[in-house]
Amino acid sequence: MKKYLSITFALSWLLMFIACFNIEKLGVTYFKIALVIIMFMPAVGALLSGYKLKDFKWKVTFKGKIKYWLLAWFLPVIVTILGTVLYFLIFPKAFDLSGAYLIAEYGEDALKQLEDAGMSPATYALVSTFAAIAYAPFINMIPSIGEELGWHGVMTPYYKEKYGKKGLLLAGLIWGVWHWPLIALVGYEYGTGYFGAPFTGMLLFIIICIALEILIDYVYERTDCILAAALFHGSFNAVSGIGLLVLNPNYVNELLGPAPIGIIAAIPLFAVAIYIYCKDE
Repeated sequence: MKKYLSITFALSWLLMFIACFNIEKLGVTYFKIALVIIMFMPAVGALLSGYKLKDFKWKVTFKGKIKYWLLAWFLPVIVTILGTVLYFLIFPKAFDLSGAYLIAEYGEDALKQLEDAGMSPATYALVSTFAAIAYAPFINMIPSIGEELGWHGVMTPYYKEKYGKKGLLLAGLIWGVWHWPLIALVGYEYGTGYFGAPFTGMLLFIIICIALEILIDYVYERTDCILAAALFHGSFNAVSGIGLLVLNPNYVNELLGPAPIGIIAAIPLFAVAIYIYCKDE
């Protein structure tokens, strides 16, 4: 495991530092491409550590397991929507259907392009949410498998065998720390203007990753297929931004929400993870 983690972190963090220190030269599009490449480093680390693709659990079986495949697809959707609703119930002034967040992020041209396409900001939010639920999880599975081959194909089974259920906590902690250069250097996920930045974001993301680790492991163990882990991961990534579509930019506090990595919006995620961790044997 030391060899695997050393290779994975060395490759990942090297690319993260290169991407972060050259973000202005790369631009947003190429920086996002760099992030996708980085997502494959846990898989590369596994292969360089001696694992072969045939060593992983690829076989897809639905008989008797369909509900767990559906959980992999829709549980991220459910906890994200519940968390988003909770966030806007607590902060009603943060809810906005005027497209103000799109303008703040992409400029006035973004709203004009919507109008030219015959869409209102509210319609755009609905269409984008449908896409995030219906097919984006399967697209996001592709880069997600790059992480999951390493995390749940190699790391998590090792720590579970060694420490039992507590191994999930350690695996989640390592997964969270893996993201630290991005959070510290460019405000990945949380921006830069929140209380205690970047350290509070770095610590919070560990807790998020521990919760996700528990849930992904749950569907992976019951489907016995690494693709289910990738589907859960891909679905979570796909729907995590839907709350931003209706966010008033004057009330942005990404450390709290509305994305499911914020303290308040993540409450449903935490609740389900704690329930499964305490109940599951």
